Amino acid sequence: MSERRHFWDTRYAEEGWAYGTEPNRFLRAVVTELRPTGCALFPAEGEGRNAVFAAQSGLSVTAVDVSVEGRQKALRLARERGVRIHYRVADFGDLEFPPASFDFIALIFAHFPPDRRREYHRRMAGLLAPGGALVLEGFSLDHARHQRTNPTAGGPPDPALLFDEATIRSDFDSLEVDRLGTEVVELEEGRYHRGSASVVRLMARRPP
Repeated sequence: MSERRHFWDTRYAEEGWAYGTEPNRFLRAVVTELRPTGCALFPAEGEGRNAVFAAQSGLSVTAVDVSVEGRQKALRLARERGVRIHYRVADFGDLEFPPASFDFIALIFAHFPPDRRREYHRRMAGLLAPGGALVLEGFSLDHARHQRTNPTAGGPPDPALLFDEATIRSDFDSLEVDRLGTEVVELEEGRYHRGSASVVRLMARRPP
């Protein structure tokens, strides 16, 4: 994990926010539609833009990331926006949460190592309380084509880290899927997510 932590610490130590301070558009739309309440989990949260938005929306937020620099930026943004978030610096796999302890989970460009992805996704599904919702947006397998023509779109350079609908459906097969699809979007998220990109989007719920 040290190499991954060094990469993200280096990126988040740069001036400004690498991915901006405004929430992901899909997350904003889902929160606006569902109006979730209670406790929320944001794994791989980076500099905090999405967690802070959720806290502003009334959720009690726990964020997780491997980056100390990301945590510092996130807590700074939370202070500036007048909210509080709980932010833990750790690999998600090293943390223990009680089952069914979150009402909302958001995975926004959370691309875990391929050998851990399925395990982590299935654990997260188990952390949802009955009736709770999970939202995911991540780069699709087709995004590799966009990366070649639009390097500013960002995303993992390793195709093994990218998503497809079948894999995501399988990983979260314990949940009821409300929405799952692959879309081409125009990203405007800081300096590292800009322009045309292909993403997989999921909204799913744990049965009551």
